[in-house]
Amino acid sequence: MVRPKKHLGQHFLKDKAIAQRIADCLTEQGYSKVLEIGPGMGILTQFLLQKKLEVFAIEIDSESVSFLKKTFLNFSKNIIENDLLKIDLKQNFENNQL
Repeated sequence: MVRPKKHLGQHFLKDKAIAQRIADCLTEQGYSKVLEIGPGMGILTQFLLQKKLEVFAIEIDSESVSFLKKTFLNFSKNIIENDLLKIDLKQNFENNQL
């Protein structure tokens, strides 16, 4: 379990029913990738991974990254440990690096 860190302004989604509803809103039409920002403990991630989309996650918290990599073994390569504000999203998505 990962504890939210106040200095990072973390608030974790805990309700699986809400996470499922969010994931169900994805139409999967016109796009093939989705980026989750700040996945925390992966409550939403688990439902995103059930979609026919390539899922990426950016997480600044190393404790969360470690938890996610242990929890979602096949997803590890798509977890980016970095600060969202320091990443050029357009360039990374266009070059398929993200």
